[in-house]
Amino acid sequence: MAKFYLTTSIAYANAPPHIGFAFESIQADVVARYYRQAGFDVFFLTGTDEHGTKIARAAEAAGKKPRVFVDEIAEKNRALKNLLNLSWDDFIRTTDQKRHWPGVLKMWRALVQSGDIYKKQYQGLYCVGHEAFITEKDLVDGKCLDHGTKPEIINEENYFFRLSKYAREIEKRIKNDELKIIPETRKNEVLAFIKEGVEDISFSRPRKDLFWGIPAPDDETQTIYVWGEALTNYISAIGYGSDNEKNFRKYWPADLHMIGKDILRFHALIWPAMLLSTKLPLPKSIFVHGFITVEGKKMSKTLNNIVSPFELVEKYGVDAVRYYLLRGISPSEDGDFSYKKFEERYNADLANGLGNYNSRVLTLIKEIGEIEIIRPDKEIDKKIKQTEKIINEKLSEFKFNEALAEIWGLIGFGDKYLNENEVWKIKDAGKKEEKLGNLALILVKTAEFLSPFLPQTSQKILSQIEFGKKSLKVKNIETLFPRIK
Repeated sequence: MAKFYLTTSIAYANAPPHIGFAFESIQADVVARYYRQAGFDVFFLTGTDEHGTKIARAAEAAGKKPRVFVDEIAEKNRALKNLLNLSWDDFIRTTDQKRHWPGVLKMWRALVQSGDIYKKQYQGLYCVGHEAFITEKDLVDGKCLDHGTKPEIINEENYFFRLSKYAREIEKRIKNDELKIIPETRKNEVLAFIKEGVEDISFSRPRKDLFWGIPAPDDETQTIYVWGEALTNYISAIGYGSDNEKNFRKYWPADLHMIGKDILRFHALIWPAMLLSTKLPLPKSIFVHGFITVEGKKMSKTLNNIVSPFELVEKYGVDAVRYYLLRGISPSEDGDFSYKKFEERYNADLANGLGNYNSRVLTLIKEIGEIEIIRPDKEIDKKIKQTEKIINEKLSEFKFNEALAEIWGLIGFGDKYLNENEVWKIKDAGKKEEKLGNLALILVKTAEFLSPFLPQTSQKILSQIEFGKKSLKVKNIETLFPRIK
């Protein structure tokens, strides 16, 4: 059985999860479910990134010890599994000294052995938001473009990683799609960055300035740079550095990393360079999504506009949330959330679209009692096959919104077929049964196609129908999505 290993980024544990990370998790879940359906041995990893200056400061501000603080945040992220009906196989925490740290220490020593770690005095601009040193070109009006904060000027002795040594090799592999970056705009962004010139990067901080992290091996005065150790989660979680690396050998390289655009450089440059240095295979592809704004504004505590996935699911239900994030937000560009847009799409697509079609078809079948399953009309058969083909194409490109649009096109096709044939008026029992069989087939196929996207709804649709060898009847009719008034 072919394997498929995919990961989300690991959520930074400085605050509870918002819909931005929920968005990434749901996208990854669709891919995992889709590949499982296709018969792959899927391993789906997520987790939390729990070290660094920003977390130490957030814990202090909350009046808590860092360990207590990250334990609470990690549990909130872990709770997304049940909340959003995610199917991940493992959850890694970077504070896990049994599972994560051994892989980090092995990676560091391998980088040292390759001659790619060295020590030097350094002065630079440090962005706490990025947990990274940045340059003047990353600033606008003296502030970090992503975080809107002034970087700190830091002068210290650190270990450095020879990133510049691997820039050309990474560039070559990105250009020929050995390391495929999706969408193309993000690929071009990385290539442009490499073209400007790549310098070696700081890979540690003095322990006196950053106690909350993993100590550098053989030098307790230094703490491993947070990105240098966090990226290793993708291999530590599957056994790299453990006594038994069988799982690591089975699943690595990753088939897909799913990340946000703000951490693209770390994943497309630093991580591949670390792997090249240690002679490990590179991941096959990186899919990059944009940010979610709220009514045109960036989510922030200051604006009090952070949307909680917990509150959203409680109000609208899990599949309504999954549907909006997958259909209403661009998979790879920035997208905007508003409660007004959410409710409009909910009523139009879920309540009036899928829900109404489900109710109409099953009500007509129930009136008869049981219908024979016969060969579908040619036009119905053609439409279903065409829909399946396009869904597969769109999912291979991670165009979740377009795949869902195709499924809703099938629902619309079914509605049109029902209305044009005025099935409710047909007196001839055989003809009516034939038409209802076609409509039922569209409903069943819709449920199957929806399975990776809206698993709960898919199961709910199929649970209403009792299938015989060559017949079907309706057991019960559920309101899939009550209309919001």
